[in-house]
Parts: sequence; C-alpha cells; structure tokens
Amino acid sequence: MAIIEVKDLVKEFVVVRKKTGLGGAVKSLFWPEKEIVRGVDGLSFDIEQGDIVGYIGPNGAGKSTTIKMLTGILHPTEGEIRVCGMSPQKERKAVVRQLGVVFGQRTQLYWDLRLGETFELLKRIYRIEDKRFRETMDILNGVLRIQDFIDTPVRQLSLGQRMRGDLAAAMIHDPTVLFLDEPTIGLDADAKHAIREFILTMNRERRMTVVLTTHDLDDVELLCSQLLVVNHGKLVEDGPLDAIVNKLSPHRLLMIELNHSAALPDHDRARIIRQDGLKVWYQFDKSAITASELIADLSGKLPIRDLSVQEPDIEDAIREVYRTTA
Repeated sequence: MAIIEVKDLVKEFVVVRKKTGLGGAVKSLFWPEKEIVRGVDGLSFDIEQGDIVGYIGPNGAGKSTTIKMLTGILHPTEGEIRVCGMSPQKERKAVVRQLGVVFGQRTQLYWDLRLGETFELLKRIYRIEDKRFRETMDILNGVLRIQDFIDTPVRQLSLGQRMRGDLAAAMIHDPTVLFLDEPTIGLDADAKHAIREFILTMNRERRMTVVLTTHDLDDVELLCSQLLVVNHGKLVEDGPLDAIVNKLSPHRLLMIELNHSAALPDHDRARIIRQDGLKVWYQFDKSAITASELIADLSGKLPIRDLSVQEPDIEDAIREVYRTTA
C-alpha cells in the first residue's frame, strides 16, 4: 500500500526581475518584469509503507519545495498529494499528527529551554500519555544517547547533539512518516553514524517510512532502498537503488595483484584501464561476462596472487544522472 501518492505535481513561483537599460541602469521601478518559474514540474511517484527513500538532486532541483508540499507547508499549483490517505493541504492537522519532520539547518527545539523541557512541552502539545511517552523516550535514548545531554539548554548543545535532539523531538508522537532534509549536514563521523543507526532502527522496529533528501551519498548508499532523482523540477529516475546504479554504471572492475611481472593478455570482453606495479585493473560489463568467468579466463594466463571485484561508485552514477538531464 502506498503511504505517499503524488500525481502530476506542479509548483510555480513568481519571480520579479528588474528592467535594465544600457549600462545596467534600472528602467522602471514601478513596472518590473514578472516571470513564472516552475520549481516542481509534473512530478508523479508513489512511496510504499516501510520504505526508506532517497529523494536527491542538485541544488535548485525542487527537493525542498516538494517536501514542503508533502508536509502541507506549501500548496501546489496543480496536482494531487495523498499522505496516509489524506491531503496535507485540506486535512493538515490530521496529516501533521502522522508526520515527523527534521530540516538539517533549522531546529524545532526551544532555544532557551533545557532539552528535556522541550520534550515535555511537545508531550503536552501532542497530548501523549505518560506511559507511551516514557516508552518512546527509552527507545530514543537507547539509539541517540540523548540522556547524556538532556539537562543541557538547547543553545549550549553542539551541532551533533542538537540534531539528535531534533530527531528525538520529531519522534515523540510516534509518526508514521519521517521527512529528513539534509539530516547529517555538517556533522562529524560519530554523529552521522548515530543518526543513521537511529533511522535504520526506527524503520526496522516501527516500520516507519522515511523520505530522505541529502547530498551525502554515504547516507543514500547506507540507508536507502529506493531512489527518486529530480533535476529541474522533473523526475528523472525512480526505482531501487541497485537498479539505478546498474543502469547508469553497468561496468565493474576486477583488480588483480600478480606474484611477479608478466605479459598482460588481451580479453575480448574486458579491457585494462589501469596498471600500478603488480596491480592491474580490468573493466568489464556484467551483461557481457560475469566476474567469475573473467577470473577463470585470466587465472590460467596470469600468476595471480590476489584479486577483488569492485562495484561501481554510486557518486559516479548519480553524477551521470545530473549530467545527462542538465
């Protein structure tokens, strides 16, 4: 069952441009030119319950605009949205109760309160029962380790601590869908690891659907099973992570380390792309030959000491999407 349904979604903005004459002088302050720009241009996709979906694209592609429409902050110019079977615009209060939202560069925490006081305030806002609140906090503390700084005023938290606090705040009311907009931006390796573990744990234990926008391709590779790739407001790829990477980067690399120098044989279905001392890299298309077949062909011709098969780099695959749709 699709928990998020988007059909023919369009969002237009009016951009005011000043008229200029020769030398860049402003021609008119009273009748500036107005241009309609489409930030989102005809998006259609479905997201199933329990999926972790990466929603990615270059800056200005329409990612944040889409998230704001899915959460009811913005109204679409055209098209339909259903989240948990409801319209975020027409039934916003009911939808919001099903959503958790974290924007990496903005906080929903109360600056002058202790972190724990913020959680208590959210408990009252969402009218959460004491028992359920304690159970949820125990789970969040086990994953995010927020007990270590729960008595610290929000203004004194480090960036990593604040982000963990924001994630906990978004989960207080046990949402069905979690929207994360750049949740690991600017964080160190330990904080990123904690947040990724949190996402995986909540998805596994509560079957929570996660929609993740990020420029961190490690987030995509470690967390996401499905990718939605947008560029210029249009959807350019939609499918399983592995399928998209395989489609865009069909080649694999076989790295062979030799025991001693030897003449390198040609191969009709693989080519040498690099050699560094006794190490040699063969590139091959998996649709033409399997790794085991190539290894079998070469093992009888080369004094092989060690070898490894290297998968395509997801960063290269996504970069190829952007390049071909620019």
